[in-house]
Amino acid sequence: MPFETEHGITIHLDELLSRRAMTLSELADAVDITVVNLSVLKNGRAKAIRLSTLAALCGALACQPGDLLTHNGHQPRRNGGGRS
Repeated sequence: MPFETEHGITIHLDELLSRRAMTLSELADAVDITVVNLSVLKNGRAKAIRLSTLAALCGALACQPGDLLTHNGHQPRRNGGGRS
């Protein structure tokens, strides 16, 4: 089941793993990331993801970033004087 983050990003890691008959442990080994960190991402608790991690995940799962992450169109409220 995909999880949506507070920023409206939905993580589709479970679906991709299932389609490829791959376990979280196998993926962790393939991308050299701990199972705990992948679990944080899978369960929608991650606050950020490095582009190098995203690239490694896409390489191991033979997918594009849009297969792994989708955005529901919700715009998070920004704090302070950042750009809009």
